[in-house]
Amino acid sequence: MYILECADGTYYTGSTIDLEKRILQHQSGEGANYTRKNLPVKLVYYEEYERIDEAFFREKQVQNWSQKKKEALINSDMEALKKLAECQNNTHYRFYRKDNKDDAEVK
Repeated sequence: MYILECADGTYYTGSTIDLEKRILQHQSGEGANYTRKNLPVKLVYYEEYERIDEAFFREKQVQNWSQKKKEALINSDMEALKKLAECQNNTHYRFYRKDNKDDAEVK
């Protein structure tokens, strides 16, 4: 699994069995349509896996992350990564208060 930084500052996440070859394809405009439109690209992060299906699974996971979360991974900022991984909506446990419980009594 790898992450490329594109010329426009966005990130492209992919997976491959031959990273060097795939990077050359991206840089020469023979890679994905997205990177072709945002050249040049630069490799900023990669992880190695024994099996391509594991790399593909990780690729799909990281593709859904925000730009900030990807940057935390790229920078090995585990504290920021942990914080950004937390649920951000109002149903998260940190927003739960006992006085918000239903006040109805069971009779």
